[in-house]
Amino acid sequence: MRVSRSKYADLRQGLVSSYMREAWRRMSRRAALTRLRLTRHTLRVPERLIVAPTDLRSVDPFFVEELLNGRILLAGRVLETQGASPFSLELPSLAFAAKLHNFRWLRHLRAEKSDQASAMARAILTDWIAVHGRRLHGLAWSPDIAAQRLIALLSHSPVLLHGTDSGFYRRFMRMLVFHVRFLRRMAASAPDGITRFRVRIALAMSSVAMPSSALTLKRAGQALDREIDRQILQDGGHISRNPRASLELLLDLLPLRQTYVNLGHDVPVRLIPGIDRMYPALRFFRHQDGDLALFNGATSTLANELMSVLRYDETAGQAFKALPHTRYHRLAAGQAVVIMDVGAAASTDLSRTAHAGCLSFEMSSGKTRFIINSGSPEFAGDRFIQAARATAAHSTVTLNDTSSCQFSKAKSLGPIMVGGVKKIIVERAETEDGRDYVRAAHDGYLPAFGYVHERELSLNASGTIVAGRDRFLVPEGRKQPPRGEGVASARFHIHPSISLLQTETDAALLIAPDGETWVFSSPGNEVLVAEDIFFADPSGMRSSDQLEIVFRITEKPEIRWFLSYRP
Repeated sequence: MRVSRSKYADLRQGLVSSYMREAWRRMSRRAALTRLRLTRHTLRVPERLIVAPTDLRSVDPFFVEELLNGRILLAGRVLETQGASPFSLELPSLAFAAKLHNFRWLRHLRAEKSDQASAMARAILTDWIAVHGRRLHGLAWSPDIAAQRLIALLSHSPVLLHGTDSGFYRRFMRMLVFHVRFLRRMAASAPDGITRFRVRIALAMSSVAMPSSALTLKRAGQALDREIDRQILQDGGHISRNPRASLELLLDLLPLRQTYVNLGHDVPVRLIPGIDRMYPALRFFRHQDGDLALFNGATSTLANELMSVLRYDETAGQAFKALPHTRYHRLAAGQAVVIMDVGAAASTDLSRTAHAGCLSFEMSSGKTRFIINSGSPEFAGDRFIQAARATAAHSTVTLNDTSSCQFSKAKSLGPIMVGGVKKIIVERAETEDGRDYVRAAHDGYLPAFGYVHERELSLNASGTIVAGRDRFLVPEGRKQPPRGEGVASARFHIHPSISLLQTETDAALLIAPDGETWVFSSPGNEVLVAEDIFFADPSGMRSSDQLEIVFRITEKPEIRWFLSYRP
């Protein structure tokens, strides 16, 4: 694979900048941890908490039943404790460990308000303090996990403190204060995106839930305001471009807003406008079945959690046609909805979780999703998480079995994007016959192969025909000829609930559980049915199907395909 000198220079400069930022982050974290260790004996511990913020996340009573029987169910795995501390055992997976350390599972104990459940929770927390309270490294003290843990401990303090003695209460308060100091030290060097945002939320929440000075309240609110301004774009989307990021943030921002109001504090200036701005973007990504679209790291969404957030939506209205700053487009007519990704990662830091899915789309109709992206696995290991980021895991076109963006393999940098899509051209219009369309092109394959991928999607006025066109172009004035084999694969990932029936070599039926049927066709092209993996199922990864059209650009630079409603 050859890369032009200018592109190579840009790539090299980008990698150097990434190494420098990572080195600064590590030095800052090391210095902050040193100061934290030297000053931990100076903690001023308040006597009590003022309030326990609410938690909008769903509750599973079955979790408590299993916990009391010596089994911990998290991240799709089970840990048999047999009375031992879970922190003395080998944990089933990294995802399990993350959920155990963040203590969000305490919310399930709200369903079992008993002395036994509270005593069990206190015992686990006491064990955690003994094992991890002074070892400020590893997963347990990553900024994201620490911020989630602080929010959870504040929100569910009534469960932990039910029937306790003054000794545990003071140890608990001391640990909270230490978490606050830790997160203050870590905030500036925390990974950009939702992690840094969550750290600011946790600090703001602690400033109102614990006795704090007026200056502390003001500073925490101002820091949160800055993060809202920076991370919530003008169209309401989050800078990560992950549709689920807004839901995760709102699950914490809404209780925080209510806590400010209930205690009579001045609400941070940007908090309420920021929340109001996020709701239309959240609705933009909502499919007809109520779930969120699977772009850029999004995984399955629990319906009750989404509804617990939407019930506070005071901006209800029609979903936007486009999110110009987050760079997505939405076509909607009749019962059909098509959502298309026309963007790329906003920065190198934010590319750590971004997907190579530019120009991918999802389509739903009625109460069913038909065409989807594979999504991101919530409980799987890193190998599957990285596989889900590849272009082939999205409903778009890959060229020469290569992703439109490349990912770093350097462990010191993490899985950042180091090359790929830089320039995207988008056109949105409506034809005289009422057909709404989006035409977009990206240059992700230009450096390596010399082609630009252009895709056009349209939806007719009645919402019964989705028409698509994919083609590869050589830019005018380009002196170097195209390289590589020029074999393109257009993939259409099918939701696992859909029954797929091939009727012709160029056509297949997509049948929903309620009987709604759509015909996929591509005249003059062979439509292949292949096995697939759906990464984002709530129960874990599961098998599914995909449709694929393979074509050689030198022989056929353009293909057309259609999704047609069948009455």
